Amino acid sequence: MESFKNLGINEFVLKSINDSKFESPSEIQEKSIPLILAGKDVIAGSATGSGKTLAFAAGILQNSEKGKGIQALVLTPTRELAEQVASALIKFSKYRPLGIIAVYGGVGINPQIKGLKTADVVVGTPGRILDHIQRSTIKFGNVKTLVLDEADRMFDMGFKDDVERIIRKCPTERQTLLFSATITKDVVRLSRSHMKKPLQVSVDSYVDPKKLIQTYYDVGDEMKFSLLVHLLKHENSDLVMVFCNTKRNTDKVARNLRFSGIDAQAIHGGLPQGKRNDVMRSFHSGKSCVLVCTDVAARGLDIEGVSHVYNYDIPRESKQYIHRIGRTARAGAEGKAINILSRNDYDNLSAVLKENDVDIKEETVPAFERVVIRQPERKMNRPDRNKPFVKKGQQRNRRRRLY
Repeated sequence: MESFKNLGINEFVLKSINDSKFESPSEIQEKSIPLILAGKDVIAGSATGSGKTLAFAAGILQNSEKGKGIQALVLTPTRELAEQVASALIKFSKYRPLGIIAVYGGVGINPQIKGLKTADVVVGTPGRILDHIQRSTIKFGNVKTLVLDEADRMFDMGFKDDVERIIRKCPTERQTLLFSATITKDVVRLSRSHMKKPLQVSVDSYVDPKKLIQTYYDVGDEMKFSLLVHLLKHENSDLVMVFCNTKRNTDKVARNLRFSGIDAQAIHGGLPQGKRNDVMRSFHSGKSCVLVCTDVAARGLDIEGVSHVYNYDIPRESKQYIHRIGRTARAGAEGKAINILSRNDYDNLSAVLKENDVDIKEETVPAFERVVIRQPERKMNRPDRNKPFVKKGQQRNRRRRLY
């Protein structure tokens, strides 16, 4: 604990860190916390799982007082990350509680409006934050600290203009902290426009490349799913993440894995928020061991114990490959990233190999049984029994009379 104390963290936060059984600061914490506590604007290049939440939490919790209005705003790209960050802030403020609320879409707005009246810290997604601004149910006049978490991901998702609109609603005299896995051109432009002499810190990837095995199998389109089932049943794994490029494919793969006796659940942006929360709770607890997901789950979420990442679809954006495989081989643990290729994936894999420093070895395809993919049952449009049956010709004549 002495090493955390040397960073300048106050006693209230130190006690909560001790409760969390953290032994020593991570690299991003060591580099950024002293600057944050000194009130500097900071650009931090750090990946998911590097400890960045505690880094900005230390500053927020020391600079905020209960009952003084919203003094800190944290913007996140996804609902799940907003929940995760808010939960972490609540945990770290255990001995000096503040009003901390997560604000995002997909759930009722009225409880949020009520909670915002007494909030000291707000964690939210850009779309719902703008909704509250338009309703005049959120005020940022007292904001001292603005955090942009996973900034590059927010820009990738098309939130750049929304983020800038929100920033302009905050006081110019504030501290701005920007955390991003990659320092893109958009990130640089935003820092020049909205930050004051920012100091930049960065850390190496949290993934240990020596402990990450990357492989690929090349199979025909019709055998892709069958190979996935075979590997899931024969690989010695803990928690598993299977990535697909579309919501439709995510649902199809998860559904058919369950038909094949594998406990799998799907998560993507098209699910209701309550369902997404239930899926993540089940996965975190280990009740469900296979999470089939789109890239909405690739960034931000801190999920421990992922031993295998499967790319059922190779990502269309090559840098997403790095974010996906970053879910495993973390903090000294071993991990495997397995890519299942068919004809449609060749161009995407070529881009991944060209634009990233990765070593992906081809594996010999094992012998496996073919699994038939089941399609969802179509709902038949049953006739309304209360309406009289009308022949097609009669229907046309009726339309003519209406005109």
